[in-house]
Amino acid sequence: MYSYILQIFRMQANTVASWGFNQPVRVPNGNGMEFSVEGYIHQGKVKVLYNAGTDAFDIYILNADGSTKEAIEEVYVDVLVDTIDRHVERCENYEQRVKDFYHL
Repeated sequence: MYSYILQIFRMQANTVASWGFNQPVRVPNGNGMEFSVEGYIHQGKVKVLYNAGTDAFDIYILNADGSTKEAIEEVYVDVLVDTIDRHVERCENYEQRVKDFYHL
């Protein structure tokens, strides 16, 4: 499942890169991955797990201590990256923040 999630992320590499995506690791039971992000909305860890019962993914935005800050359940593959983006990076004034950051 780790490799499959990476394939999904590669198809939208620019969006994933905007999160500051780094340090991806397989979760112990093999049904997903955990990675670090440095987004406008969330800085820390995100866990993505495949849920065979729903044939969808469950996303966990994690606090610094590893506890769950937010859980987003039943996310289908076609909206996985967009859903993570809305919880990690895509803030209300996103375009302006990017322009300010890069002095555009």
